[in-house]
Amino acid sequence: MARIEGVNLPSGKRVEYGLTYLYGVGVKTSRDILDQLKIDYNIRIKDLTDVQIAAIQKKLTADYVIEGDLRKEVTLNIKRLSEIGSYRGTRHRKGLPSRGQRTKTNARTRKGPRKKGGAVALKRKVTKK
Repeated sequence: MARIEGVNLPSGKRVEYGLTYLYGVGVKTSRDILDQLKIDYNIRIKDLTDVQIAAIQKKLTADYVIEGDLRKEVTLNIKRLSEIGSYRGTRHRKGLPSRGQRTKTNARTRKGPRKKGGAVALKRKVTKK
């Protein structure tokens, strides 16, 4: 099992998809790295040599911001937005979508599960009496 930047990569997967388990590495970045190092996409992670793993690790740390550093950067950016009182910062603080999506019907991912006892439910209870 290969370990890069403190993340155990799944040994049965192909390298191009296994590298996407790292935060900040997608398929495009993974393919770019493998092209530069001349490693075949179809090799399984368990079949990589120690030299290849070390080369991938070196390339990632030298040229890309990934894992802990990227997480820290993102959280600091969100914190900065909320501190200066921008619209996006207040949306982050309230837990609502910050990129202009509608919230009347959708946005359940950001808002969380529906709250019980809404206005419609209360009206129904009142009319039953």
